[in-house]
Amino acid sequence: MWAPAWWAAARVAMAELRHLVQEAVHSLVKSLERENIRKMQAIMFRCSASCSEDSQASMQQVHQCIEGCHAPRAQAQAMVTSELEKFQDRLAWRTMHCNDKAKDSMDAGSKELHVKQQLESCMNKCVDDHMHLIPSMTKKMKESLSSIAK
Repeated sequence: MWAPAWWAAARVAMAELRHLVQEAVHSLVKSLERENIRKMQAIMFRCSASCSEDSQASMQQVHQCIEGCHAPRAQAQAMVTSELEKFQDRLAWRTMHCNDKAKDSMDAGSKELHVKQQLESCMNKCVDDHMHLIPSMTKKMKESLSSIAK
């Protein structure tokens, strides 16, 4: 498949934009882990230890007790994973949309410089939009983690 020479430079620019989003998401995950997940983990381990210390409980009861201790942590992990996957899917869809618009413009005979500018503008808007979503996504996830931890 033929691609114009500037396409490689545009792909590098897109990779740099994706890297910015990845860094922001990585920072979000670190914050959630430090402020929420670790606390849940500590509670989970103390709860599990308490289950194990019950000398009157059967092996099955201890196992069920420990599973109950682990449930909130598993629920929290599933919620975080789901939210991050949705965010990533939306970003991928928007990136594909930008690429499709650029290809359609090229196929319609637009000048390469115009198409390059259109692609860069679309990608920059896509990244800006997603960067602006991160604070509200963080707040929502922290609220969900707090309600799970209760």
